[in-house]
Amino acid sequence: MSSENGQGDGGAAAEGAPPEQLALIRESVRRAKTPRAKPRTWRGAALAEELPVARVLVDKGVLHLDRYFDYAVPAELDADAQPGVRVRVRFGAGRGRVREGRREGGGLIDGFLVERLATSDYSGPLAALAQVVSPEPVLSEELLGLARAVADRYAGSLADVLQLAVPPRNARAEQRPSPAPLPPPGAPEAGSWGRYERGAAFVESLASGGAPRAVWNALPGPRWSEELARAVAATLASGRGALVVVPDGRAAARVDAALTALLGEGRHALLTADAGPEKRYREWLAVRRGSVRAVVGTRAAMFAPVRNLGLVALWDDGDDSHSELHAPQPHAREVLLLRAAQDKCGFLMGGWSCTVEGAQLVESGWARPLTAAREQVRHSAPLVRTVGDQDLARDEAARAARLPTLAWQAAREGLRHGPVLVQVPRRGYVPRMACAQCRAAARCRHCSGPLEARDGGAVWCGWCGREESAWHCPECGSFRLRAQVVGARRTAEELGRAFPAVPVRTSGREQVLDTVPGAPALVVSTPGAEPVAEGGYAAALLLDGWAMLGRPDLRAGEDALRRWIAAAALVRPSEEGGTVVVVAEPTLRPVQALVRWDPVGHAVRELSERAELGFPPVSRMAAVSGTAEAVAAFLEAVELPSEAELLGPVPVPTAPAGRPRRPGAPPPGEEWERALLRVPPGRGAALAAALKAAQAARMARGGEEAVRVRIDPPDIG
Repeated sequence: MSSENGQGDGGAAAEGAPPEQLALIRESVRRAKTPRAKPRTWRGAALAEELPVARVLVDKGVLHLDRYFDYAVPAELDADAQPGVRVRVRFGAGRGRVREGRREGGGLIDGFLVERLATSDYSGPLAALAQVVSPEPVLSEELLGLARAVADRYAGSLADVLQLAVPPRNARAEQRPSPAPLPPPGAPEAGSWGRYERGAAFVESLASGGAPRAVWNALPGPRWSEELARAVAATLASGRGALVVVPDGRAAARVDAALTALLGEGRHALLTADAGPEKRYREWLAVRRGSVRAVVGTRAAMFAPVRNLGLVALWDDGDDSHSELHAPQPHAREVLLLRAAQDKCGFLMGGWSCTVEGAQLVESGWARPLTAAREQVRHSAPLVRTVGDQDLARDEAARAARLPTLAWQAAREGLRHGPVLVQVPRRGYVPRMACAQCRAAARCRHCSGPLEARDGGAVWCGWCGREESAWHCPECGSFRLRAQVVGARRTAEELGRAFPAVPVRTSGREQVLDTVPGAPALVVSTPGAEPVAEGGYAAALLLDGWAMLGRPDLRAGEDALRRWIAAAALVRPSEEGGTVVVVAEPTLRPVQALVRWDPVGHAVRELSERAELGFPPVSRMAAVSGTAEAVAAFLEAVELPSEAELLGPVPVPTAPAGRPRRPGAPPPGEEWERALLRVPPGRGAALAAALKAAQAARMARGGEEAVRVRIDPPDIG
């Protein structure tokens, strides 16, 4: 070890040690092996005789460094420095820092060894690999190709994608051997897939080694997890692997339980954040090593290195949880579509509802619809009834207590036979207020912010915090206020007073319930947090539907219908008395689709309208946001395709004081603008390449204000 490593410091420290400790140190030195060359510069160390050049992807997620770098391979690292392993390298030394023919200096950073070469394209001196972190190859050629495709699709860097695809290393997990792979199971029966017109044929195709592609509109009820498990089992029976991505841990647990019941232990891995870093990495290694051929997991599992992939499946692709928050913010649906094309495997995208993207896959002919006949739908779905604005205006109970008479009667009748689900569009207690007579939004007299009712009944401004004690409506002059949107806790209190002898449970962000007993109870939940009731709910009340439909978002109607159907699917069929009451205008298209239980028809009509207007997913879009000067400079520098259309820029809304900042919102105190770039179908790759090149040029120059680029933003308004 050289003196620059501080060996002299260690000797000085030993001089003051007691004799017993000095004797122990001398004995340790005598038993130590011959010191190896320093794993930083490898000064004077011999190079590997064969393939002495290592091509390395450094872990720096900046676009102007999104390429490979060549390093020399020391002879002592020759055996461990194999393609796919994690390495550490010196990065940042210039040509002037060369000693004995080797480049030295620079900071130590992590990276992946991509391949070994005999010669390098670089003519100058090469730095040596500093260290092989682990001989475990974690980056396969297939995973590298997928990561590159995702980076190009989303105008991001390969290093950023690999941070999402390869979990952090855990030494103890690597040291434990993975179990031996089990033989393929037998082909399962079609089971409840027989309820769908082409369901049995889909399972048979997977079991025989085929690669069918389908968009699946699942029937209401709890059997979707069992049906996914049968599709996975059929794929395993053909000797191939399967990957299932679900939006959250609760859904993953249901599919996990269904697979365990169908196939037993040891045939699949569960990849969720709840497992902890060591267990999750151990499961991931078992998949990479080929010990396990099936994977069930949440968003991060979309990159799971399943060998000989035969099926990729996605449940509820419209859920926001499938969109990654870290750069380059890929969506699980698009990643699995890339995997299906790259591996030529089967594809299954399912849910109780249907997104516009799913309708587009069917209309283009890339996938086939997997639906049930109308008779089967009517047999499985609950009865859906509506309460519109005219009904509320004539309903004294609704004006006084916010719960319409029809909803109150449905809840009372349902509680005789089992639990009743109540869905509210927001969590918590603080409601927005409106005029009780004309329903105009109540706003602060000082700053025009929204008025809210907090604990204790006081009315405050949500922006400036002033208390409002003498409000009156500027539209009609009324002095009475009503809750515009009431949170889950407030709704639970109101229902507790309306049904004093019935237990009330809440499920939301603070506490999400997985299941509830089949005994009579009121279950108040926010969208997406609805627990599963044993035997199904007797009834469901979907309150404040207009609040979900009135969001200024392109997907407001689709998202509202998806959340309503997800709640209604937990209710018993109409033949068993299951009833759903939705408080929304019955003439609106999403409400009609819910009444008819026809999410596919709603998605097809939405797709047709978006095609006429040039909206996504028919067109491809990108959002560029930042300060006005930065956005203007970026748009001036980027070389856009000739077909690109610029929309904006427009100001980006800022979060009110005291509220959490939304993803993509400007930092506190800054005012940003956003421009949308739209291109016709088939030009999305050209748009992403142009934006990536312009962003890389800005980063290479340095000193310029940063701009954010996002491909296919979900919140375009």
